[in-house]
Amino acid sequence: MAYLNTAFQTQSIVNNTFLVRIGQREVSISKDFRKRFYTTNPLIECRAGINPGHVEVLLMRSWLVVFSKAQH
Repeated sequence: MAYLNTAFQTQSIVNNTFLVRIGQREVSISKDFRKRFYTTNPLIECRAGINPGHVEVLLMRSWLVVFSKAQH
């Protein structure tokens, strides 16, 4: 069963996040506002996330997709 949540976080810039939970995994899609101090691939960039078990995929230098374990 999939759980569908939409979260709005207030920071200096409003960050809209789309979060889908499928079983024990979560997929989070949001606009990326981070300043990158390295050159990124123009189509897709993949790297390990901040926490163990996270994978971050940067699409077209602007969309951040995070695959992670679900928070209980």
